[in-house]
Parts: sequence; C-alpha cells; structure tokens
Amino acid sequence: MAPSSHTDTFTRDRLPPPDQWPVFVFDRPEVQYPAQLNCVQGLLDDHVAKGLGDRMAVRGKDATGDISWTYAQLQAKVNQIAHVLTTDMGLKSGQRLLLRGGNSPMMAACFLAALKAGLVVVPTMPLLRAAELKQIVDKAQVSAALCDSLLADELRHCTEPAHPHHAAALKQVLWFRSEDAGGVEARMAKHATAFEAYPTSRDDVCLIAFTSGTTGQPKGTMHFHRDVLAMCDLFPRHVLKMDANDIVCGTPPIAFTFGLGGLLAFPLRYGACAVLLEKYTPESLLQTVGHYGATQCYTAPTMYRQMAMLVSDQPGAFNLKSLKHTVSAGEALPDATRQLWKKATGIEMTDGIGGTEVIHIYISSAGHEVRAGSIGKVVPGYQAQIVDEDMQAVPPGVVGRLAVRGPTGCRYLDDPRQKDYVKEGWNLPGDTFVMDADGYFSYQARNDDMIISAGYNIAGPEVESALMQHPAVAECGVVGASDIERGQVVMAFVVLKPGYTGSPVLEKEIQEFVKQTIAPFKYPRRVMFCDAMPRTETGKLQRFKLRQQAMAFNSNK
Repeated sequence: MAPSSHTDTFTRDRLPPPDQWPVFVFDRPEVQYPAQLNCVQGLLDDHVAKGLGDRMAVRGKDATGDISWTYAQLQAKVNQIAHVLTTDMGLKSGQRLLLRGGNSPMMAACFLAALKAGLVVVPTMPLLRAAELKQIVDKAQVSAALCDSLLADELRHCTEPAHPHHAAALKQVLWFRSEDAGGVEARMAKHATAFEAYPTSRDDVCLIAFTSGTTGQPKGTMHFHRDVLAMCDLFPRHVLKMDANDIVCGTPPIAFTFGLGGLLAFPLRYGACAVLLEKYTPESLLQTVGHYGATQCYTAPTMYRQMAMLVSDQPGAFNLKSLKHTVSAGEALPDATRQLWKKATGIEMTDGIGGTEVIHIYISSAGHEVRAGSIGKVVPGYQAQIVDEDMQAVPPGVVGRLAVRGPTGCRYLDDPRQKDYVKEGWNLPGDTFVMDADGYFSYQARNDDMIISAGYNIAGPEVESALMQHPAVAECGVVGASDIERGQVVMAFVVLKPGYTGSPVLEKEIQEFVKQTIAPFKYPRRVMFCDAMPRTETGKLQRFKLRQQAMAFNSNK
C-alpha cells in the first residue's frame, strides 16, 4: 500500500488485517494508477485542463426549472463546496462526511467536492430512517453531513439529544438546495471557484458504502480512490464501449454504488453527460430518454418490465431511438423480462452482476455477446470461478458458489464478517452460479438470507426487528417470496399476542407501522397470521419451512 496522506487515520486504522484481503489483480494497463491520486482529477479536472470545459457534464431539474452544467461550471461549484467543507466546516482529510440526497446535480457536486477535499464520503439512501442513519453515523464515526433540505426530517432527529436515535458523533449539518442564509449555496457564493485537489494516495479510502447484512447490522465497505477509477475503466470501457458522446440516465440512487458508477462516475470519466433526476415512474423514465436523447439507461428488471408494457401498449408514444445500452442490475433479470423488453424496443438488454463490496459490475455481456439465460462473461480485468464448499474450482456445468477477484474487492470497516466474504483471496458474493464451457455465468439463487426486491437488498432480520416493535406481534419470521413483478417480495409470518385477531385491517396497520419504523421499501407486502413459528429444539427459527410455506402460498394463489 502507498502511504496515506490523510490527517484523520480512522479508515486506514480500521481496514481488515492484510491476510483477510482478497487478492487484487492489476494485470491490465488501464488500471495502473500513480501512487498519488485524487479520483476527482480523473473524473472532472482533467477534462477542463484539456480544454473540454464547455462540454455538458450534468443535467437535471429543480424548483426553478432545468439545470445544465458544463464541466467547467460543475468544477467551479465543486471547488466552492470544497471550500465550504474545509474552511467553513473545518473538516480535515480522512474525516467522514455523510451525504444525504436524491439524484440531483447538487448532490453530485457535493459528492465530488468531498472527494476532492480528501474527505471520506458516506452516502445514504434517501429512504433511510433516523434509526438506520444513526447506525451508519455510529459505525463510521461521522462528524459532519451535507443533506438535501427536502430530506431534513430524519437526519435532524439524529442531531437532537432528546431523540432516541440521537447520534452523538454528528456535530454539524449543512443543508443544500436550501435558501437558508447558512445553507450550502449561500456559503458557496462567498468562496473562490478554484480549489487544488487534496493530494490523496491511490490507497486512501474515499468512500464507505453501507450494505445491510443478513443480520440487519450495516456493513461499511471501504473503497479507495483507485477503486472509483477502476470501476470506470473496465465495465463501461470493455462492455458498453462508452465514449464522450454518451448521455446517461436511470433510477438507482448515487448513494448506491450501482448508481454512483452508472449515473455519475462512468459518464464523467469519459467526458459524457449525466442526467440526474428524482422520483421516476416507468412513463417518466421513457420520456426522459426521448427528451435528453439518452444513449444509456440504468435500472432494475422490475422497471424494464413496466416500461416494456407501456411501449407495447402505446406504440409510437416514446422516442427511444437514441438508446444503445439498457443496463440491468440489482437483482436477477428474468429471461421473460429480457425478451419482453427486446420485443417492445428492439434493444438487447445488458445484464450484469456486481456488488457493493466489489463496487460495481464484474460479470456482464452486451449486444451480440448476450446469451439467453446467462448474465454474461467476466468483465476484462476480473477473474471468476465456481467453487465448492472447500473453495475448490468445479468444472463447467457444475453448480457452486461464485468467487471473483480483480482490481477492486471487499474491505469491510472494522467488521468480523470480512473473513466470511473473503476466502483464500477470493470475494464470495453469496450467490450460487453455474458456468458453461464457453465461460458464460448463469445465476441460480442467493445462498444467504438476503431478500432482493425490485433491486433493493432487504435483510429479513431487520424487518423482523421492526415487526416485533408492534404491540400486536408476539413472534414473527420474514422470508423472500417469489414475485413476477419484483423478483421477490418480503413476506412476514406473524404470531399475534393474546387478544388480537388476524384481519385485513390489522395487516394494513402492521405494514404501515413497518414503513414508519424502517425504510418504506422494506415493509412486508404479504403478511400471513399463524399460530406458531417453526423452530428447532434449541429455539432457532427454521426459515426453510417458512420458505416452503411461502412457495405453497404462491402456488395456491
């Protein structure tokens, strides 16, 4: 590792022990990076330095109308925000900054400014509640935050000493997209538009991306400056053939690494344009493609299925002539959805599997390389194999665990689960796959308790914890149930306390309660009241029996 230049050494001190790291592979020229590296130079500053500052960088909307920023304009705003972070807030390199906001040009500028200032960005999904935000703040020891004023309520709870989810580490919060005199925009106006990128090491942590484990306890995945560039220099280069003429849109929050790459880092790396909008519907996403002339779209299979049905039902209503690549990730892509999309639009879907731990997509194929029923081949720069329980590679056609390695990989923040994810130098994403003789990988199932619904990862035990807070619930168990539209949905089996009777009214009340307790997308869309939970003699919940009941429920519908 290159020496760290961080003043605050919190993240370097909490990297996993070296013997628990995956093997990192840097066998391609495009992933050779200098020892001193700030990724924002490669994403933004270099374009302006090369005289490309007039190119369009980001587009979006706010309350006043359309936003269109060139690379030079984006750089100026990023530099002003970096001054706010370092001068007004007094933040030092290596300190963690929580970012909270939907997809907007201002959220993008804040993200880049924090990286340029040498801070460690801790992005959070817009739907998270105060309880979940507190876990993240406590785990990463976050002292400061920039938050969209539209999402102020939940984070404000974390700053209130009397609130049950008060996070003591969080000392200062500034609001952006705010007219407040102390807000980010007002402070930006007082600063120069020049800012020298902090001279971070390529091995300095710049991002802690949180993912929920099966226990519901968040895991912070730490990524270096080199990782941000590596994700841009492999998948979009070799699979999507990305260039400066691309215009990118889609739905994943840039707080997700899927969205961070596809909707922000990828286009900026290639001098292309990012369209950042919030609150998409299938119809509005289709309209966005036509309005902006988007060449790439990123979303989950659920959205593609809904969009395909709209296109089929309304021939000629949507202009999709500009689209070259439609990238699907976040959950398994059903072949029926792929074919429905292709029939409706003529576009071959680009499927991909990646993960927060490895930062982005490492298996994918596009265009004529696509093979029915398969996600694709290993992205150049990565290596993958199917292994058995003893980590021995199995032959083509044999089902086993997926193992992957490359220039990026898992480094959890101070977490004993590191040794479960990395074995013998390989990342084990927790997926069961099979590889054919031609090197195509086909997904079989998750091999843990994670529920993946419409692209969102939902930990069953976390939903159970929320359910148990309802006064009517005595016991509960949560599993994923198969669903045509979403891949899976959360299904809760609930034992009621004496005096309560299962009914549609109580089901609705419980669902609303969960929505108010944790992020709304995690609520159980199906609730089954039962007399008892299946348990072992030692009292352990037998989830496989709940899954069997969920399958029986589906087959009887």
